[in-house]
Amino acid sequence: MSPWLKWHGPAMARLWGLCLLVLGFWRASLACPTSCKCSSARIWCTEPSPGIVAFPRLEPNSVDPENITEILIANQKRLEIINEDDVEAYVGLRNLTIVDSGLKFVAYKAFLKNSNLRHINFTRNKLTSLSRRHFRHLDLSDLILTGNPFTCSCDIMWLKTLQETKSSPDTQDLYCLNESSKNMPLANLQIPNCGLPSARLAAPNLTVEEGKSVTLSCSVGGDPLPTLYWDVGNLVSKHMNETSHTQGSLRITNISSDDSGKQISCVAENLVGEDQDSVNLTVHFAPTITFLESPTSDHHWCIPFTVRGNPKPALQWFYNGAILNESKYICTKIHVTNHTEYHGCLQLDNPTHMNNGDYTLMAKNEYGKDERQISAHFMGRPGVDYETNPNYPEVLYEDWTTPTDIGDTTNKSNEIPSTDVADQSNREHLSVYAVVVIASVVGFCLLVMLLLLKLARHSKFGMKAC
Repeated sequence: MSPWLKWHGPAMARLWGLCLLVLGFWRASLACPTSCKCSSARIWCTEPSPGIVAFPRLEPNSVDPENITEILIANQKRLEIINEDDVEAYVGLRNLTIVDSGLKFVAYKAFLKNSNLRHINFTRNKLTSLSRRHFRHLDLSDLILTGNPFTCSCDIMWLKTLQETKSSPDTQDLYCLNESSKNMPLANLQIPNCGLPSARLAAPNLTVEEGKSVTLSCSVGGDPLPTLYWDVGNLVSKHMNETSHTQGSLRITNISSDDSGKQISCVAENLVGEDQDSVNLTVHFAPTITFLESPTSDHHWCIPFTVRGNPKPALQWFYNGAILNESKYICTKIHVTNHTEYHGCLQLDNPTHMNNGDYTLMAKNEYGKDERQISAHFMGRPGVDYETNPNYPEVLYEDWTTPTDIGDTTNKSNEIPSTDVADQSNREHLSVYAVVVIASVVGFCLLVMLLLLKLARHSKFGMKAC
């Protein structure tokens, strides 16, 4: 084997791959703080000596912190604080474990950007207090806090409430130190003037016409005195709020139909927890046909449409200006309903050239109406080659009464004058014309035959001998 093949073949490729892998691990290890190890998705700091004094951060241009899903910290007695910006880079973090360490303080906004967090374990640390504000925006499956020397105060009453409302039977044995420095089960904790707040909206039902304005009022109560705020989600309509101690108001102006069905909540929050009262905004507005397209073939022929309106609009189809009477062969189907939006189609079963024409959809409710029209062409007239006869006059509007079409579907009492009578007359003229032409051709052929017989007879009797 040649030296080139020896050092440039598969063996060399495997060697280079191994080197790159080792280099990658080497670079990752350089990015980790002392006493920690790192991979592309995990950081674990478990070596007590020399240990870490701050939350582990990856160095720039190393492993992408957004890909880290798990951080495990154990036996780190000098780690006491999690600051506001310590965890923000780990936006993909799902599991955070800090156990048997010296953690004493967690900043209120420490997990503000970690919306993917699901599991937090702070077992056997030095936490004396912990606010619900740390976690209220998170959808946590587990929050484990056993083994911490909590102080019995209103600040941790939310943990007792959380334990009481938690559906899981696996409740934690949490304790706090009372004034006598004795452990008290959190389940027995009673703190005067420390309870859940309340919130009450003045309008339980809210139905408004598009373009109008409305004002909502809310009152809150509780001890400690709660904070009042409005949760309006992604409300499109212009709005502003005013709050004063236990009262608040929300003014919504020029209400948009896009906000129909959205929920508006008045929220009261204090140290112990929160309460809210909500109302669904219902907006009434005139129908709008936002989509109407030419027919498509998918098992059945379908003229697709989308209509918006509230209350639900009544739909009516017209064919060539006449009301279309629906049947089992042609009918309106609503496939998807999204609150005030309806997606469907006019379904036609095996339409022919007789069904070509103009289709108009009208949507109507008590606030107004809308209509749109499209021209539908299902097939050409049979027996006509449109490639060789591109200018052949095709009759687009014909009555649906032949035995092979999809049935009588138009209301004759509302019909706009059409070309049906002219079409019938034209067909009769064509039939007469065809008979005359055929008779003429046959007569001409008989005349030619008689002439040929006469000539043959004259030649026979006029011959002379040579």
